Amino acid sequence: MRDYFTQQRARELRGHLSDAEQRLWRYLRRKYLHRHRFRRQVPIGPYIADFACLTASLIVEVDGSQHAREHVYDEKRDEYLRSRGFRVLRFWSDQVLRETEGVLTAILRELDGPSAPIPAFPRKRGKG
Repeated sequence: MRDYFTQQRARELRGHLSDAEQRLWRYLRRKYLHRHRFRRQVPIGPYIADFACLTASLIVEVDGSQHAREHVYDEKRDEYLRSRGFRVLRFWSDQVLRETEGVLTAILRELDGPSAPIPAFPRKRGKG
């Protein structure tokens, strides 16, 4: 029963991404990071990861201001995910919005190593 509710909640969250999550998803869903495939709002056990590259066992979390108060919960959650073989990267929402290229570079380096060539990320066009 818990899995059903986790699946339903993940489905709801996919329709209500924050601005920072939307910006990051624009890049992750198009496989700009050397063809690595990411999924969004992925149920893993009792938790829902913001973004996950399952083949590389990497989870990317975008934290808003509420996470400053929830650090104990986040630590417990990260410990659970690491026990399942995942690496967890966390970025603050404002970091994703202001330093998108740097965040993408950090994710790519976690995926492919520190010497990974960095692609030219397309520049933002129009609104958003």
